[in-house]
Order: sequence, then structure tokens, then C-alpha cells
Amino acid sequence: MTFTGLLLVGGLSRRMGRDKATLAINDQPLWARQLSLLRQIRSDEVFIAARVTPAWTPSDVALLLDAPPPRGPLSGISSALAAMVTSHLLALAVDLPQMTAEHLQKLIGLAQNGRGVVPYQENLAEPLVAVYPKEAARLADDALASEDVSLQSFVRQLEAQNLVVKYSVQPEERSLYHNLNTPQDLDH
Repeated sequence: MTFTGLLLVGGLSRRMGRDKATLAINDQPLWARQLSLLRQIRSDEVFIAARVTPAWTPSDVALLLDAPPPRGPLSGISSALAAMVTSHLLALAVDLPQMTAEHLQKLIGLAQNGRGVVPYQENLAEPLVAVYPKEAARLADDALASEDVSLQSFVRQLEAQNLVVKYSVQPEERSLYHNLNTPQDLDH
């Protein structure tokens, strides 16, 4: 199995009030931190998915812009599944400052030929830190063309087609999934 790393940075950051990708955590912008994680786990290729071209886009990373109209993170996942030449896609949201390379490697290790892995907490999928198989591309395109672009719905479709397995996030791993949505989240 081979995999592509995808950094999802396309959100509007309305609740945060500024671009989350440029927030500094320990003197490092989140986008640089997350790209470093994708490089540490030795992704065969790395993409950034965004609504518009970020000013900080590194020259050695392919940029996938959402096709108009943007339909949320599903736009980036769909574009990456179509563009990648590997067997699996590891999606990672930019706003997860506690995520570790070790945990991402664990998820990758649970993937199988033709099947990805989606973490779950309290019956909710964590689709922004998940491994998707190349075979999910058609379903992603179909979901993107529908009225329902919810990643929860997309994951349920993948489960119904046996394209992903669930991974129950362990209590000691829950903090890894803490995302930054508001300025108050920076205090945690």
C-alpha cells in the first residue's frame, strides 16, 4: 500500500475570526506543523486542498483548489482522491494542533488493500483525520454532486460499501482530536 497526505485548509475560519492555518502554536504556523507531520510519516506525495491559493503555499507541495462552488472539506477529499496515484489518502485538517505522527502512522497501519480507516468518537466519525482508499473516489464525486455534502454521510456510504473500517478513538487519544474553532480554543 502507498499513501498520499492531504492537508485540508479550505475553511473560512468564521468562528476563529482569522485564518487558522496561520495560527502559531509553539512559534510555528499550524500549516507548517501539519505538513511536517505528513512528511514525518513519509507520504509518497502531499497535497494541500484549499478554497483559494494560500500565500504560504510551499513550492514542493501540490495545491488542489476547490472547484466552484466550494462544498466544504468533501471538495478537497474528492479532488485528492482523483489526483493521487497512490492506493490510499490520509486526510488531515489544519486545525488539530495535538495530532501526532505516531497516531497518523497507527491509522495508516490499520488500513487494508481497498479499505481505509475512519476514527470514531461517541458514534461520530472523525473524517478529517482519516484514511480513504482510492476506491472511494467515485462515491466522493457522487456525494459532491448531491445536495448532501456532509462528511458524516459520506463516511456512512463508504461503510455501507465496505470501503472503510471504524477505529474507536481510545480515551488517551481524544485530546489528539481537539480542534481549534474559536479564539477560546487556543486557551486549552
